[in-house]
Order: sequence, then C-alpha cells, then structure tokens
Amino acid sequence: MKKIIALTLVLILAVGLFAGCKSSDKGSVYFLNFKPEADSAWQALAKTYTEKTGVTVKVVTAASGTYETTLTAEMAKKDAPTLFQCGNETALDTWKDYCLALDGTKFLNEMTTSDFNLKGEDGKTYCAGYCYEAFGIIVNTELLEKAGHSLDEIKDFASLKAVAEDITAHKDELGFAAFSSAGLDSSSSWRFSGHLANMPLYYEFRDDNVTEQPATITGKYLANYKNIWDLYMNNATCAPSELAAKTGDESRAEFANGQAVFFQNGTWEYANLTDASAMGFSMDPAKLAMIPIYCGVEGEEKAGLACGTENCWAVNAKASEEDQKATLDFMKWVVTSDEGTKMMAEQFGPIPFKNAKESANVFFNNANHLMSEGNYTVTWAFNYTPNVESWRQGVVDALLAYSTGSGDWSGVETAFVNGWATQYQLQEG
Repeated sequence: MKKIIALTLVLILAVGLFAGCKSSDKGSVYFLNFKPEADSAWQALAKTYTEKTGVTVKVVTAASGTYETTLTAEMAKKDAPTLFQCGNETALDTWKDYCLALDGTKFLNEMTTSDFNLKGEDGKTYCAGYCYEAFGIIVNTELLEKAGHSLDEIKDFASLKAVAEDITAHKDELGFAAFSSAGLDSSSSWRFSGHLANMPLYYEFRDDNVTEQPATITGKYLANYKNIWDLYMNNATCAPSELAAKTGDESRAEFANGQAVFFQNGTWEYANLTDASAMGFSMDPAKLAMIPIYCGVEGEEKAGLACGTENCWAVNAKASEEDQKATLDFMKWVVTSDEGTKMMAEQFGPIPFKNAKESANVFFNNANHLMSEGNYTVTWAFNYTPNVESWRQGVVDALLAYSTGSGDWSGVETAFVNGWATQYQLQEG
C-alpha cells in the first residue's frame, strides 16, 4: 500500500512538473537586425521587454553590407533567427519558404497601410514594411503666404500650376520664384530621372497591376511627366538654359535662402534644412511642409506622398509555434507600447502603425497625416528600373536636350520607353 501511495505521489509530482514546464514555455525571440546604427537601441528595447514579460529577446546585428551572408549562415543553424529582414521582392523570392504568412495576426492589424508590405503570388502578406522614406514638393509656407496663397489651395496639378504661375507673374515684386532650380547636373538630376520619373511609372504600373520588373513600358503617363517638368522649368529661379550646370546644393540653397517657395526632395532633407551646422543657419520647421507631386492624373487630389522602403520584417516559418507566437507578440509590443514607439520614432522616423509617435521631422508627419486621411500612397515604382544608372542617364540627356534647345519632347519619350526595353535586354543578357 505504501508503495502504491509513493508511486501515486511521484506520478502526481511528475505531471505537475510537466504541466508547470509547459505553462512557463513562452518561447523566445531572435531578431537579426540589419541596421548597425540602431543596434544599441534594439538591445535596450529587448532588455526592457524581457524584464517586463520574462520572454528572452536576443538581438544580433549584422555588420554593414553583410546582412544577406549573415542571414544565410544564421538560418542554417539550429537556433535560427525568428525575426529577420526581407526587404524586397527579390529577397522574398529567396526566403519565401522561411516567411510566415502574417495575415490575421494582431501585429499586422496594427498597420495603417499595406502599401509597404510584400505579398506572395498567393496574395498573402509575408513581409511587413515597418518604416519608410518619402519624397514630394517641400514648401516654404511663409513665402507661400507672402505671395498671397496657402497650402489649402493646392489640391492637384491645376491648382499647383495656378499658384506657381501667379508667383512667377509677380516674381520681381515678391523677390522670389516659385521653384528652386531643377538642376540636371549629376548631383541633382536623380531627383528628376529617378524620383520625378516615378510619377508616370507609378500610375502606369498601378493601371497594369505590375508586381515585378516589366520588360517594356508604354509611357502612358509621359504627358503628365511633361506637365510637371515644364512647370518646374518655366517657373524657377533660373532660365532653362542654365539647368545643365545647376547642382543639388545650389537648388537646396536657393530654397533655404528664401529664393523659392517650392523644392522637390525627400524626408532626408529635413536635417539639412533645419540643422544650423549643415548650412550655417536653419529654417524654422513650423514654416516647412511637404505636399504630393501633382502632375494632372485623374483622382490625384487623393494622392499622398511618394513613399517606399526596404525595411520589412519577416517571421521565420520554420521556427517553433511557441517562438513564432513570442516573436509576433514582441513585434506588436514594439509598435504599440510607449517604449517601442518612442524608440521607433527616434531611430526610424515614421512607422505605419496606429500608435505611432510623431517624429521631429515634419515631412514624415505630413506623410503620416495624408495616409491617416485615406489618401493613396504613391509607391516607389522606380525600384523596377533595369540598369538603373544607364536608363536614368538616357532620360537626363533627353531632358537636357528638350530643356536647353530642341524643345522636342519626343526625345524624352524615346529615352523613357525605348531606353527601358534596351536596358532590360542588356540586363538580361
């Protein structure tokens, strides 16, 4: 009888210990970070989360330029990353078998837009874009008001054109122009062969549901590209004949010195414009804003800024269910908690999540505001460009010829459309 009681006690104890182990098995997180500059911030955040939840979060940061090779090596190990970077369609193709479908998760439900996410051919979301950059037309609102206009007036290309041409008509008495120089020097031309060229590419690809690099393009929206280029060229601080030599620094300085109301560039210019150490003086952030690049496309009054990213998270589909859950819980905490959203705002600027904190960068806040109002995001279609530098140079050469002499737009169309097909064929060999 004593043996039976003893055996029963042993069995009860064993069951209790087993149950206790299962109830405390919370899984763990292993994040392979690809931004060395954010390592210390991630390490501190991981420590905070572990202290709060008891869940282990390990952060390993790949050395700059080695992320793919580090990821390949780490994925071959028994304790592989549960959270990793998968930033574009090419990466998704490579790591598709390791990417968990995120649809329906509490983490994904916190997002305010799906525009930066990567989906598979099955339509499921495998990678979540957790931060982004944006470009558009930067506005000196103080000068705009001095010219008798306001941001509220500008809702599409027609209203932008009316404001710009009115400023030009009163340029001498105002003492400033509508646009800073659209320089085609190599230090500036990427703004127009890359970022401005994104506008006709985006709308064409949106119409055609393009999700991978096309072998050819039609140039359907090149008339709209001409609209905005002509507006820049004819309402600027300089004559079109001077564009070949105008640099990026000159264009920025013209805007910063109060010589122009508008300046096409991106969120990355904020520090240059507001940090006194960059230019010797600083602009007042309260007098800066960024608006979409309007070019006359139907429905563009609902456009947002041109936004894109290669900062996308993926969860390891081959990790244990416990580790997958722990990882998704950690991701949700990062984008909803005070600690997490504060770190993200400081390190990454805007994040497309409901609880995102405002950034000090007003351009990011403009982008987030437009998204929150339901405006569509103009995504970065230029990421599909074949032989990027060669194609862009062809477009720049054609813009130069058009702007400084020939006035023949057909050369730009040829460089755009035929140049794309040529560079695609060269790229594919």
